[in-house]
Amino acid sequence: MWNFNRSVLTLVVEFCDTTILLVDRMKILDTYVCLIFRNQVYMEERNALSTQEVADMLHVSKSKIYDLIKKGEINSYKVGRKVRFMEKDVKEYIARSRNNQPIAAASASEDFNLMGSNKKNEGFIICGQDLILDVLSNYMRLHGIPALRAYIGSYDSLISLYKNKVNVASAHLLDIDTGTYNIPYVKRLIPGIPTVIIHLTWRIQGLYVQKGNPKGIYDWKDFGRDDITMINRERGAGSRVLLDENLKLLGIYGSFIRGYGNETQSHLAVASAVSSGKADVAVGSEKIARQVDNIEFIPLQKERYDLVIRKEDLHTAEMETLLKIIRSDTFKNEFEHIGGYDTSDMGKIIERI
Repeated sequence: MWNFNRSVLTLVVEFCDTTILLVDRMKILDTYVCLIFRNQVYMEERNALSTQEVADMLHVSKSKIYDLIKKGEINSYKVGRKVRFMEKDVKEYIARSRNNQPIAAASASEDFNLMGSNKKNEGFIICGQDLILDVLSNYMRLHGIPALRAYIGSYDSLISLYKNKVNVASAHLLDIDTGTYNIPYVKRLIPGIPTVIIHLTWRIQGLYVQKGNPKGIYDWKDFGRDDITMINRERGAGSRVLLDENLKLLGIYGSFIRGYGNETQSHLAVASAVSSGKADVAVGSEKIARQVDNIEFIPLQKERYDLVIRKEDLHTAEMETLLKIIRSDTFKNEFEHIGGYDTSDMGKIIERI
């Protein structure tokens, strides 16, 4: 009896030990899986990007990022009440944008075609290609004014204002003879019409070259070298005028430069061409260089970016709203984290012509 009982007891003990061991192992496994899951969540959260970080990467305002989310143009997810982004999703968005319009393209504002007559009758139209104008048009909408956007260069903006097709033109056109911006062009391109020039921002213009600057490009005179291939902006763009004025000063003919006739419609497009090796150099603004991989920026020129309006429109409700917006701290603060903008004189009237 004793031997039997002892055997049974031994079996029971062994069974219990095995059960306890299995239970312990299951607990350990559960704990391990839990730790792996928590670590994965922690790593994802640590590697996730905040709205401000994405805005900094794209050099746009936070309101622009929220607008992209709303339109489904960029993937995001929520951690509690916070919006987060994966870096790969942001890079995918940038890649898509390179093949289409610049990242600064209008969101809630409408892209507008100026073909036809007197398009002003169809809305309040702001001309120009810079991000700052997209943010401005969004602010106008918040004030009940459905601003439309026309993505054309400085020269064509002024011509459109002369033809009374738009409400606001924007310009950053250097006159090399006087060393001044915009005023000489407004006088020549909008003759006989009283106008007002309103300062918007100072920007830095320069050269886009590949990372490491393998061709050793540092100045305008390097465009005269026979081992350089460039990509150009369209005729009438401020960057194109800046290049042409400096080439004229140096006695360099555009027809002698390889790639001079290859034109694109935006800073982002020319920067991407340089990044991919399709060109050695292009002219553009500083902020776009921060947005494109494999690019270095050579600063050459501080430029004034202005708004131009007809004097008769200065005291309309729409224009007074526009001036109130660009003179406000709230609007100026939108650009603190973007970089590439000096808003200290924003809203100042430069000239009445």
